[in-house]
Amino acid sequence: MKRQLPPLNALRAFESAARHLSITLAAEELHVTPAAISHQIRLFESHIGLPVFARNGRGLVLTDAGMAGLKHLQQGFLSFSAAMDAIDSLGETGLLTISVAPSFAAKWLLPCLHLFQERHPDIDVHVSASMQLVDFSRDGVDLAIRYGAGNYNELSYEKLLPEAVFPVCSPAYLLANGPLHQASDLGGRTLLHDDSPDNDPSCPNWEMWLRASGAPFVDASRGPRFNQASLVLEAAILGRGIALAKSTLAAADIASRRLVAPFAATHPIDFAYYIVAPKPKFNLPKVSQFRDWLREQASTRLSERAVA
Repeated sequence: MKRQLPPLNALRAFESAARHLSITLAAEELHVTPAAISHQIRLFESHIGLPVFARNGRGLVLTDAGMAGLKHLQQGFLSFSAAMDAIDSLGETGLLTISVAPSFAAKWLLPCLHLFQERHPDIDVHVSASMQLVDFSRDGVDLAIRYGAGNYNELSYEKLLPEAVFPVCSPAYLLANGPLHQASDLGGRTLLHDDSPDNDPSCPNWEMWLRASGAPFVDASRGPRFNQASLVLEAAILGRGIALAKSTLAAADIASRRLVAPFAATHPIDFAYYIVAPKPKFNLPKVSQFRDWLREQASTRLSERAVA
């Protein structure tokens, strides 16, 4: 059977008092009263059944039992300290695993991720692209970026980006099929449908958008369907039709003129992109650094979008 150890506070009190050979100095170091140090030393002596200190005219001296235990006890505290340093270092450098939706990863995160890695070369980012909810502990995920309503119970979270929806298509599509001035001009055009499983009741599909835009008679039932928003945008870039795009995912393609927005109006929606992490991990140095960088990128993208 493993030997039962004395209470940690008793060991700490003995080690400090033995190092200083002073109850008073040990109390000052540990921020307790001398009486508390004396009490913990008595607990230690009761546990081992031997005295660890004796007194002479000049103060405390270690007994043979005290001398025998001190060196190994100090080595033990050094090992505790080294263990905590090793654990703390994991929060500053090493692997950072983030979970994001595939479309957000492809259209927003990956084009700029190299900027974070240039700034923090000691942090290796592992991107896990999935629509599935993650178990942060089981899956080893440090942080997630999620599209939702902001209700993440028992997790720490902050809003990263708002979202809005509007039609987009390629410049080549407009040249080949004629300009679009109003929603009714979509009659007879190929509509690309986003069937990704966002479960967002505030995000309109084509039928809802056309009805809200005063063109309920346009047939919104036809056209190719895709289960990822990034695939809808790629189809639009290839000139296959007109997509109803989320502003965050389409922004880079619009800035590069791979896509254009033929209508000025946008439809704000309730869902947004959130940074989500377990409370113990939310303020780890490497997670905080990645959160700071995400906020910086979000602010830059929103400013560029406003200017455009």
